[in-house]
Amino acid sequence: MEYRCAFVGCGPRAHGHAQAYSLITRGRPVACCDRDPARLDTFAERHSIPNRYADLGDMLAAERPDLVHLVTKPDVRVPLMSRLAEADVPAVLVEKPVCVETSDYKALRRLAANSATKFAANLQLRHHPRILEFLEDVHARAVGDVRFIDASSGLPVAGQGVHVLDLMFAFAGYAPVERVVGIASGYDDIDGTHPSPNTLTAVVTFANGIRGVLQAGEGYPVFEPDPAVWMHKRVAVCGTHGYVHWRMAGWERSLPDGTVARGPNDYAAQDVRGQAALTEALLDWVADDSAVAPTNLGTALDEWLVVLACYESALGARPVDLPFDPPDDLLARYRQRVKGREPAG
Repeated sequence: MEYRCAFVGCGPRAHGHAQAYSLITRGRPVACCDRDPARLDTFAERHSIPNRYADLGDMLAAERPDLVHLVTKPDVRVPLMSRLAEADVPAVLVEKPVCVETSDYKALRRLAANSATKFAANLQLRHHPRILEFLEDVHARAVGDVRFIDASSGLPVAGQGVHVLDLMFAFAGYAPVERVVGIASGYDDIDGTHPSPNTLTAVVTFANGIRGVLQAGEGYPVFEPDPAVWMHKRVAVCGTHGYVHWRMAGWERSLPDGTVARGPNDYAAQDVRGQAALTEALLDWVADDSAVAPTNLGTALDEWLVVLACYESALGARPVDLPFDPPDDLLARYRQRVKGREPAG
């Protein structure tokens, strides 16, 4: 079966979604939608998409897509996801982060519980070929029993921190989280829609005994020669008999003889393949209800709850046990705390 695929939002990030269709055989882009005519035309022409729309309702009525790529800013995603669910779109791939505030987190929890639409977060690193290889090694106990996961990103948690947090969950086997201890400092509303501490560190305890540390933003450990901050995303998984370490520009793994194998990582090539594999995973889920995509909305919200728990921990100077019902004013209180510490004038 060939699935009809469409794009909502035709900005820079959408091009990465569309390029993956050079490797996808079961899906065909049939339409795109954006309120900016120039951006819409450029996107449609670059990716040979036959139909273009300025109105979402018109596109949904005319095209009846099986899969929609929702590539917008986070502050408009909840109403758009709700519209797509009301239109009975079978599947939606939502650009990260799926939410930023407690209010949209709770709204998406309700949507996930009451909608038949299959939503997944666009966390394509989970499907990079090297990551898949390392996941297979770790789950086959090639490094023994996992004890510790170290993840970091140069950009803040609402930017790229969610990518490496998702990898932490994957390498921990998606075990439930029991406790979060967090510290955070500074505040930046990235491009007006991605509010985030300048730096955030979370110590995460999973129910299976694995501990993880996420560091996102200022103060990240430098591993790459490239000075661009976005070039830093990494995850290291340490077990009783060895480790694996993935970075944007390289990788390493310990070997049974005590030596270490290393190599370069062609991030651009891996990313196209990862995006294609993530899209295919969502199409698998459309075809088979039991083939749930790893980055499904429920899991993405579990991961964002860790971020919200980290905010609460930082504000209260205490550990936060999960399950945790985040207060509605959580981010507002964090903003006020940071503002109160800014020098006068």
